[in-house]
Amino acid sequence: MRSLHSRLLLAASLMLAGFLGATGLALDKAFRVSAEASMQDRLQSYIYALLAATDEDRRGRMIPPEDLPEPRFSKLDSGLYALVAGEDGTPIWHSASLTGRDLAIVDPQAPGARYFHRRRLAGMELYVINYGVAWVDHAGTEGWYTFVVAEDASAFEAEIEGFRTTLWGWLGAMAVALLLAQGLILRWGLRPLRTVAADLQRIEQGRVERLDGTYPKELAGLTSNINSLIEHRSAAQIRYRNSLDDLAHSLKTPLAILQSFFEEGADKCGQDRTTEREQVMRMDEIIRHQLQRAAVSGRAALAPPVPVAPVVERLVHSLDKVYRDKQVQVRLNLDPQGVFHGDEADLMEVLGNVLDNAYKYSDGRVRITARSDVNPEGRHALEISVEDDGRGIEAEKIDAVLQRGRRMDETVPGHGIGLSIANEIIKVYAGKLDIGSSDLGGAVVRIRFGG
Repeated sequence: MRSLHSRLLLAASLMLAGFLGATGLALDKAFRVSAEASMQDRLQSYIYALLAATDEDRRGRMIPPEDLPEPRFSKLDSGLYALVAGEDGTPIWHSASLTGRDLAIVDPQAPGARYFHRRRLAGMELYVINYGVAWVDHAGTEGWYTFVVAEDASAFEAEIEGFRTTLWGWLGAMAVALLLAQGLILRWGLRPLRTVAADLQRIEQGRVERLDGTYPKELAGLTSNINSLIEHRSAAQIRYRNSLDDLAHSLKTPLAILQSFFEEGADKCGQDRTTEREQVMRMDEIIRHQLQRAAVSGRAALAPPVPVAPVVERLVHSLDKVYRDKQVQVRLNLDPQGVFHGDEADLMEVLGNVLDNAYKYSDGRVRITARSDVNPEGRHALEISVEDDGRGIEAEKIDAVLQRGRRMDETVPGHGIGLSIANEIIKVYAGKLDIGSSDLGGAVVRIRFGG
């Protein structure tokens, strides 16, 4: 059962079969109970008819009926039988239909009492009713009699069998119709899944780049995550290709210098070794930077979110040790529900560079704020702002400080690539980095993911 359609159809069919089977059994039972109640009422009506046909002699004693109300009582072996028994259960009269048969169908009853039951006698199934009657003659003497009527159950069973045949025939036809309708409904209901599968096949064939169809809301999360995976894969390929191109381009100059150095056959003087060391260190720095840039993970669909507050607190604790001499006062305003949907190492890299700049250029105060909200598309967004009380960044220099190698203050140690690395990582996550002025007097760096 590797087909979802087949599994659902089988499960629904089993439930339908169970429901219709239980319904059929309940209806069969209800019909049988109703038919037996009708049989009891009919036999009781025969008792009343016999009583109406009963007469009395001059002294008021009972005379058994002569004109029977039902012709079947007068026909031998008709299947409808009647008799009257005395107080001790001895028959004193029976209908012509009972001639030649000795059926023990008498169960003496007190006046007004009746006993209806089914009994098997002489190879027959009979429904029998016994009804007690008190007859008082003119002398006031009371005699107890039991009127008995029995009917062959074969006609009753034939009626039950006919009902069952009709019932199960209709239920079977309904089951077939419902199964067909159910199969069509399931096929229609699962069509979006087949559409997604077809669209994925088109992506594999290179005909389209992403899932752009209109899908039900139940599949919106699935298709969105698939698109995120596709975009992440594409971005990673582009990032690796660009990083390799940048690496190759960046290594040209130091390699050319080293090649020239060895071709000229310079002696190993201190100055030459200094040049050699500088170019090797530069190449090592370039390689580490490009590999780190290429290794940015990007947002991974279905990955667990990373809580922001613990990451910020760890970085602040580390930077407090690095900048112990400045005694920077840090104020944290962190949303405990704030999470980052991506790789924790990327978040550490971004915040590490931004916080390092805040500590480096502040005059002693830094404020860090993190809050989460929901964007218009219904996705969770994260905004982090880092403020300091330093000199700030002039508006016309903001674009410059985001370029790799450009530094705001040459007197402060550094390489000028921290903010550029952070900005590149943020762009991988489709985020945004803005630089402005803080009410603390310095700069504020705002980072927004999912906005």
